[in-house]
Amino acid sequence: MPSVSLTNSPPEASPVPRVAGLDRAAWQSLCPNSGPFVHWDFLEALAETGCTGRESGWIPHPSFVSRNGEITAAAPAWLKHHSHGEFVFDWAWARAAMQAGLPWYPKLLIAAPFTPVTGPRLLVAPNDRASAERLVESFERTVEGNKLSSAGVNFCTVEDASVLSDAGWLARFDWQYHWRNEGYRDFDDFLSRFRRKARKNIRAERRKVFDAGWSFDWKDGNGLTSQEIDLVTRCYLTTFRMYGNRPSLNREFYAAAARGMGPKLLVCLARYHEEPQAAAVFWRDERRLYGRYWGSLTDTRDVHFEACYYQGIEYCLRHGSTSRPAITRGSSTACATAWNGSNPEPRASTRSGAASCRARRGLFTTFAIPGCAAPSPAICRPKARR
Repeated sequence: MPSVSLTNSPPEASPVPRVAGLDRAAWQSLCPNSGPFVHWDFLEALAETGCTGRESGWIPHPSFVSRNGEITAAAPAWLKHHSHGEFVFDWAWARAAMQAGLPWYPKLLIAAPFTPVTGPRLLVAPNDRASAERLVESFERTVEGNKLSSAGVNFCTVEDASVLSDAGWLARFDWQYHWRNEGYRDFDDFLSRFRRKARKNIRAERRKVFDAGWSFDWKDGNGLTSQEIDLVTRCYLTTFRMYGNRPSLNREFYAAAARGMGPKLLVCLARYHEEPQAAAVFWRDERRLYGRYWGSLTDTRDVHFEACYYQGIEYCLRHGSTSRPAITRGSSTACATAWNGSNPEPRASTRSGAASCRARRGLFTTFAIPGCAAPSPAICRPKARR
């Protein structure tokens, strides 16, 4: 198995074709509490069902570092031939490169595919910063050795950001809105934080849905039937295409994820007079609930909010009174959810510039760092690599 050495002179990066080429237990040992989106099973389900791969434009390129035959660092890396599914979009960079007569694709991206959720991207053993630094060096060698336009690390943790900053990569901030369980006893206790008019409006909105004949129930991956997986897929594809978006997932993926990840995959089924008509797809770990996809066979805004937001809050209150789970939504829903009790939080995202545009071939990126007080400028000048 190829590796990036920690002791020899700098070699070329030698990634494996996909995570299936790396030992599952070794990969998972580097990210035991990282959430579902860099989990070996999640990434392999995407690969085996064709959601990632050459035809999708997400070519798996996972890199790793080993010492004495033991993997000490790894990263979910991809060769990208477009910018779909990233949620930190670089279309302006691509247009600028095209106008300058420079190629923007392929590029190297280190990310969880189709997922705007912060988590570790430099998967390392505890307190092994040296391996993380070697991993970043391997990204730079991949860009240089393969004449790629750029490299990026999306939605990384503050620990990852520190390593990247010390390596000369530059930063940008972004924001998401998150709901957090602040020890609420139930939904009414949560509503008590609002003014009277807001409480009244939310209750009326929810009552309208139930009075119209809608009901909701939750299934995890272990409990989903084949027919329910069919429904989830139809709802997902219908809604994506209705709004002119490009669907990234397929039925085979949902079925593989249900088999491989079981209770980590959750679906809130919306039934109209007992007939399933819509579905909201969530993922969870030990502490958080992640709202990811919504799909409906009918057009109804109120059911959307109920299934994706209010039902998610109630799930957290039922299952996480001590673990303080959160609903995570992308910045695209910020306006819709801000007034409903979400709080803005800075998120990490990365993007690098075109190789042929670099000052002294210096690599530059953008990333947002959780915990910082204010956003930095959207784009920074390239900084010479050390």
